[in-house]
Amino acid sequence: MKKFISEFKTFALKGNMVDMAIGIVIGTAFSGIVTSLTDNFINPILNVVTGGAKYNWQDVAGFISSFLSALVNFLIMAFALFCIVKAINKVKSFGPKKEEEVIIKKCPYCQSEIDVKAVRCPHCTSQLDED
Repeated sequence: MKKFISEFKTFALKGNMVDMAIGIVIGTAFSGIVTSLTDNFINPILNVVTGGAKYNWQDVAGFISSFLSALVNFLIMAFALFCIVKAINKVKSFGPKKEEEVIIKKCPYCQSEIDVKAVRCPHCTSQLDED
């Protein structure tokens, strides 16, 4: 059972899975803003310009409040996702720490940082000794 839970945790907390889920949720919430913008600003402006409709101040206030409501919903959703991602990152940090392998070294001639696998320094072009 422990192995199953461990495998599920690895699957669920995999970076690209979380990123994809967040992208879908944010995209859905953002589509609400775009729909509200179209319905509450662009269409009424086009109706006034083309003479299709006339609006009073109550209609305009309703359009603005609907758009602001969609905007606040988006911000709440984004904040909730931010908190969820912070919690997921905290959960990922638990457990044994992996020792990071060294990927850079210093050139003995110019002291520039270079890749550990380099055989020639890209800065001073010196031939490096194999360690």
